[in-house]
Amino acid sequence: MKTGPLALTLGDPAGVGPEIVAKAWAELRGAGPAFVAVGDAQALASAPGAAAGLVRRVTTPDEALRIFPDALPVLDLPLRAPVVAGQPSAAAAPAIIQWIETAVGLALRGDVSGVVTAPIAKAPLYEAGFKFPGHTEFLGELTQATSYDGARGPIMMLTAADLRVTLVTVHDPIARVPSLLSVERIVNAGLVTAQALRRDFGIREPRLAVAGLNPHAGEGGGIGREEIEVVEPAVRALRDLGVDAAGPYPADTLFPEPMRALYDAALCLYHDQALIPVKMLDFWGGVNVTLGLPIVRTSPDHGTAFDIAGRGVARPDSLIAAIRLAEQIARTRAA
Repeated sequence: MKTGPLALTLGDPAGVGPEIVAKAWAELRGAGPAFVAVGDAQALASAPGAAAGLVRRVTTPDEALRIFPDALPVLDLPLRAPVVAGQPSAAAAPAIIQWIETAVGLALRGDVSGVVTAPIAKAPLYEAGFKFPGHTEFLGELTQATSYDGARGPIMMLTAADLRVTLVTVHDPIARVPSLLSVERIVNAGLVTAQALRRDFGIREPRLAVAGLNPHAGEGGGIGREEIEVVEPAVRALRDLGVDAAGPYPADTLFPEPMRALYDAALCLYHDQALIPVKMLDFWGGVNVTLGLPIVRTSPDHGTAFDIAGRGVARPDSLIAAIRLAEQIARTRAA
């Protein structure tokens, strides 16, 4: 594998994507990591914080690597219609999808060391016929991801400071979560997580802590039986497969600093169980990592922020953290 440059997709051009990409380049142009933006060059050049003369069209990632200290390189795949900041439109959907597909293709061919994606909005994509719940599922389809011992990705991980969390269910209504949980699904997420901790983070003997679903992890069946019937058997199965897994733990005691020292990743059962502690710990610096893919993929842990798009106030912290983590994972895989 190469260790650079990365491919960075522009996300929804009506959101803060172009602005934070330009600001990330301004921050990283000296020491890197280097990246090539994949998107509309004009949208990038006109973003707040960008200097039009410093956005340069390139045709190859290698060319981007050479000019990165002096100009923001972009593989120019133009939009088919004008975009207004803060006003998402289904008309931009074909270009957004093309940008993601192009970046993934570059990574699969080994032309870039990984993919970093700026935020997309799902509603305009759905309006245009997009059939995936989000980036993660689309990337899984594009790469046909398969992981450890037949376990399938992709699995979503969020990182912030010294905390890593992975999700068994993701964008599902809370009322559906209990029926979606199964021993097989938890075991699959645990296997993919353990593999990624070894392969992507260099942890030889990863430790997993599995969260319970109910308050007090079910209180021995007094506050729900999912822990007894589903979570505990999954933890035992993970151990039988050689994974150092423990739990289920009550979610309200799993994330304080002393507990975080006891595991390398927490396996969470639903969206907010994982994302609330991440955003409380480091709201601006959280990173989304997709596990179980044959390519490296990270993204900032925030959305398109249409309400502030075009105003020049968007912070690039999370995107910069995502770029740095993508390079770190690529280097770990290469080693």
